[in-house]
Amino acid sequence: MLDFAIFAVTFVIILVGAVLYLYPSSRRASGIPGLNPTDEKDGNLQDIVNKGSLHEFLVSLHQEFGSVASFWFGGRPVVSLGSVQQLRQHINPNHSTDSFETMLKSLLGYQSGMGGGATETVIRKKVYESAINNTLKNNFPLVLKLVEELVGKWKSFPEAQHTPLCGHLLGLAMKTVTQLALGESFRDDTEVISFRKNHEAIWSEIGKGYLDGSLEKSSSRKGHYEKALSEMESVLLSVARERKAQRKQTVFVDTLLQSSLTERQIMEDCMVFTLAGCVITANLCIWALYFLSTSEEVQEKLYQELEEVLGSDPISLDKIPQLRYCQQVLNETVRTAKLTPVAARLQEVEGKVDQHVIPKETLVIYALGVVLQDSDTWSTPYRFDPDRFEEESVRKSFCLLGFSGNQTCPELRFAYTVATVLLSTLVRQLKLHQLKGQVKEVRSELVSTPKDETWITVSRRS
Repeated sequence: MLDFAIFAVTFVIILVGAVLYLYPSSRRASGIPGLNPTDEKDGNLQDIVNKGSLHEFLVSLHQEFGSVASFWFGGRPVVSLGSVQQLRQHINPNHSTDSFETMLKSLLGYQSGMGGGATETVIRKKVYESAINNTLKNNFPLVLKLVEELVGKWKSFPEAQHTPLCGHLLGLAMKTVTQLALGESFRDDTEVISFRKNHEAIWSEIGKGYLDGSLEKSSSRKGHYEKALSEMESVLLSVARERKAQRKQTVFVDTLLQSSLTERQIMEDCMVFTLAGCVITANLCIWALYFLSTSEEVQEKLYQELEEVLGSDPISLDKIPQLRYCQQVLNETVRTAKLTPVAARLQEVEGKVDQHVIPKETLVIYALGVVLQDSDTWSTPYRFDPDRFEEESVRKSFCLLGFSGNQTCPELRFAYTVATVLLSTLVRQLKLHQLKGQVKEVRSELVSTPKDETWITVSRRS
């Protein structure tokens, strides 16, 4: 069904697309201020398309109607929360699912493990997170090696040479994630190139193709997407079977194979980790280096911390928690770039935010991109300022939004580790310089990414 496909891929499908069709719903948004549907069939879908992204639509919605606002997907009302105060009232800290992971599974049509009850969901989440943590511990030297190869390449560049961040850092993320997730066969560049081709075909359609309905309208594009998805699934299943026969215990898929998950569930979790892990890691690194290039002061402060904590030694996993300013730089990168601008929850029981009642089975959007640049929460919200995270109140707000602490999605925790290795290696050897006149436009889809290639120059530290 076209409107369900469109509904699904505008980020908010997520959680229980099927449930939204099984339960009756009111034609009224319970008195919450917001937009009336502009189309009987699609609700406010065309308004979202006209704004260019769901994030930009939510910015406009909250500017007009305040921090609690409603709109329509098809014939169903949706409530959006756009401030820390309202999110604090709504978030259930004991919620067992990760909205980004659940969103991707729903977009990809994966349902296994989602209908087995809360206990199965918690167990599967723990297996997934344990697999990522074990992988980092077992393969940290490999992460360092891949980063050092990239930094060595940059050191060989003439100082005036323009360095493309997107191309280089997506390559780093792709090599890191595939080798840590699937094993040594992906040290072969041919395997990585083939994987990257299918990865990009799938992610581009998830991020944009359904939003304007264009994927459903183009049989050739839909065929290309389905072919890429099928090829990727075949590769992941093949790797899982091969690793199971070899009884290896070093990478992500190996931990999953030791669990009680089915072969299909293992393939799905590998798909989610490789898709999300690559994109989130790449974009966190891209934005971090871009923002560092705009501030010599931040670079120098980070350099001093790295010298004090690490000296001339390479970074190690146990030293990462000591790099507090580096953590602040990455936190501020996530905030300033609005790295993941939208999350969503299904209202499982009737709830209330301020004076507004939110009926059971209502989809509630967390407009994180709006909240991350709300001037009531963040002073000078559009300025890149890692020092703001020295304040406990700022750290608490950031944690509440799910970007740090126990609620952080595992793909983002993985990305933080890779980005810390990159910054600790790069900043001690090179200085980053911004190109004058480069206007940075943002594509705010599932993960915020630069609209065009981002260039910097580098010079050696004396």
